[in-house]
Amino acid sequence: MAASPSVVPMAAPVMPVLSSSSDFSNLREIKKQLLLIAGLTRERGLLHSSKWSAELAFSLPALPLAELQPPPITEEDAQDMDAYTLAKAYFDVKEYDRAAHFLHGCNSKKAYFLYMYSRYLSGEKKKDDETVDSLGPLEKGQVKNEALRELRVELSKKHQARELDGFGLYLYGVVLRKLDLVKEAIDVFVEATHVLPLHWGAWLELCNLITDKEMLKFLSLPDTWMKEFFLAHIYTELQLIEEALQKYQNLIDVGFSKSSYIVSQIAVAYHNIRDIDKALSIFNELRKQDPYRIENMDTFSNLLYVRSMKSELSYLAHNLCEIDKYRVETCCVIGNYYSLRSQHEKAALYFQRALKLNPRYLGAWTLMGHEYMEMKNTSAAIQAYRHAIEVNKRDYRAWYGLGQTYEILKMPFYCLYYYRRAHQLRPNDSRMLVALGECYEKLNQLVEAKKCYWRAYAVGDVEKMALVKLAKLHEQLTESEQAAQCYIKYIQDIYSCGEIVEHLEESTAFRYLAQYYFKCKLWDEASTCAQKCCAFNDTREEGKALLRQILQLRNQGETPSTEMPAPFFLPASLSANNTPTRRVSPLNLSSVTP
Repeated sequence: MAASPSVVPMAAPVMPVLSSSSDFSNLREIKKQLLLIAGLTRERGLLHSSKWSAELAFSLPALPLAELQPPPITEEDAQDMDAYTLAKAYFDVKEYDRAAHFLHGCNSKKAYFLYMYSRYLSGEKKKDDETVDSLGPLEKGQVKNEALRELRVELSKKHQARELDGFGLYLYGVVLRKLDLVKEAIDVFVEATHVLPLHWGAWLELCNLITDKEMLKFLSLPDTWMKEFFLAHIYTELQLIEEALQKYQNLIDVGFSKSSYIVSQIAVAYHNIRDIDKALSIFNELRKQDPYRIENMDTFSNLLYVRSMKSELSYLAHNLCEIDKYRVETCCVIGNYYSLRSQHEKAALYFQRALKLNPRYLGAWTLMGHEYMEMKNTSAAIQAYRHAIEVNKRDYRAWYGLGQTYEILKMPFYCLYYYRRAHQLRPNDSRMLVALGECYEKLNQLVEAKKCYWRAYAVGDVEKMALVKLAKLHEQLTESEQAAQCYIKYIQDIYSCGEIVEHLEESTAFRYLAQYYFKCKLWDEASTCAQKCCAFNDTREEGKALLRQILQLRNQGETPSTEMPAPFFLPASLSANNTPTRRVSPLNLSSVTP
């Protein structure tokens, strides 16, 4: 249960009083708060939160010397200063047990947090050390930190006694999350954001536990400017990209235009909606601003991979290797590089290396699953995708990958389950809908298949295959008029998009339409389509034969039909000169539209 800020006693000087609004009008005050929290988190060894706050502060105008404030010190801090200073030195060189030993019995909130955090990290380090050589990454994720239960008991007592400050609550939430006590962890993280709204780490942990928009609605969050950063981040994670981009634009407008974090998040958002050109442009700009940045570069490499930009991906891999070859992002970029070169064993090796560095790194699990799929190792692919889902149930790529794996294994009921989960996460992604439609077709649930294909077309068919599949389904059910309408829409779309792309099903569409209009005795339209068939190797002979038949029937005086209506309206560029075209009302698909 989230507590209000007033019920958790804190030493008065530890944090400045925050405004209870999300007002961005006073950027000087926000910069002061960011610099202060950067110092407080650094003192406690929370380096990622400290870095985030420092980066955000750097994007705002500099403060005059008179307004700079050092982190405040309480009476208790002063008493524990010697032990804290020694322990922090040990902590910084990763001697966590030694740090905890010298902090035992300290009374200040800062020293107590470092004591408990040292014990937590000691358990994490021992867990990793025990498994790094003996087990692979697939087993490593299952090993537990033995110190967690003990820490939970101690922190729980402090929590019940209302003796935890914002940092203590954050650590308690992390312990609960590690023990898979998700509901309790969410409540504690919400409480931590009320007590210490400036600590980004608590917001980020909360973000990782929210699985859908409904959960977000029921959270009682503090109304501070930090909430706007949280909402933008969670919207990106939940694939609510339009809302996320609006939030980030608002943050840029109020004064954070120089923030590399916001720029990178916008690039990730465009990556998520597959606006590849926009995302690549933003990432390239970000690389110019911050050339040694490694965060999100694995996402950048995914974009380069999709576009088959080998030289750019090679340059990125070499560049990151020079900066830090033992970062998980670097390993993923190198893995993508080898994957693009079809060296899948090497690629899998680098993704495994990334997972040795961080077994909870989501991207590496999913990418490793893809590599095992390429190597036809379906059991290892399934295991990798399942681990990705354990790390983050919102990863639609892992659900989709599982669906594809079971499709290869010819298990359509399993496919259906996993594709449905992927579709729930990406309701407007045509690839998920087409995959679902194919599943329903295999299970002979043709009405559901029709709905999926039509919906895929309605949301913007990325691969331009939904209409063809829908047409073939109508063809199979001898619904000739509906099939013709779908083929016509397909041809219109590929000719109106202006792209010079080889569409493999174009010849299929023209062949069907030529035969359809021939049966309808609409010689002009049939002739136009038959001529188009002659442009394709697989339909050339059929097109020529049909043209001969049409010519023969015309010579015999066979008149075109005027009774049978046809849903025909070819693009102007395809219509023969002065050929009258007929237009009827669009095909009524209301019966199959979800």
